[in-house]
Amino acid sequence: MPSEADQSQECPECGGRGWVIVQDSGAGTARRCECRFENLAPRLLEGSGIPARYRNCSFKNFDINAPSPADKDQLLQAKSISEHYVEGFLKPEGGFTESGLLYIGSPGVGKTHLAVAVLKSLIERYRVRGLFVDFTALIHQIQSTFDPGSPESKRDVLDPVVKAEVLVLDELGAQKPTPWVNEILYLIMNSRYTQRLPTLFTTNYRLDSGPAADHENLDRAPSSSSFQLLSSRISPNLLSRLYEMARPVAIEAEDFRREVQMQKHRF
Repeated sequence: MPSEADQSQECPECGGRGWVIVQDSGAGTARRCECRFENLAPRLLEGSGIPARYRNCSFKNFDINAPSPADKDQLLQAKSISEHYVEGFLKPEGGFTESGLLYIGSPGVGKTHLAVAVLKSLIERYRVRGLFVDFTALIHQIQSTFDPGSPESKRDVLDPVVKAEVLVLDELGAQKPTPWVNEILYLIMNSRYTQRLPTLFTTNYRLDSGPAADHENLDRAPSSSSFQLLSSRISPNLLSRLYEMARPVAIEAEDFRREVQMQKHRF
């Protein structure tokens, strides 16, 4: 990918400097050249931390060809909610929405694909500073800072996560809920909650039903006995925060990654 300097060198307006002088009654006023804003989205995407496996994920290539009509309806609804979230991200009175989305479903149904599609769309459309974080990888990265020779501190790792304008926190509940893991998760979620920063979550665990979880679409969450409750993986105070921070988007469908691989082996 060309550097910022390489990109701006092609601009006839600023001649590669990144600044233009607007004439006024005095010596002139310097302002940022438009080329810097035009090239901002690629730089933001490059710095978003989206893994190589998911970099091409978009709404256009989200697979809704499910084996059953019910599964297809679930996928279409999840895609529609995601697209509407992007459309409504900029509030009429100004500023961005404060709420996020919580994608719920078993592995392989497209939760991370949709979360990344939303993140990429927000970066490209609104030039937000977004970040993708796999929670398990984050925990390991924080643990590595305990090494005396580590070039990073715990704060170095957590600050970008806490302060990102939009965060995708992938695989919520995947880590064993030790007090230390819950402490890290609480720090992230509570900080973002108090700063009113939107977060997109994905999880393989379903939410409890009941008054506190009375959200649209939650009643269609997977009900398999093997589909454990998220309340068994995160603390009650975190679960309470989650209900306020994100709208559940349940996807009850077959594992498409497994189906695709099975089809490949057949051929």
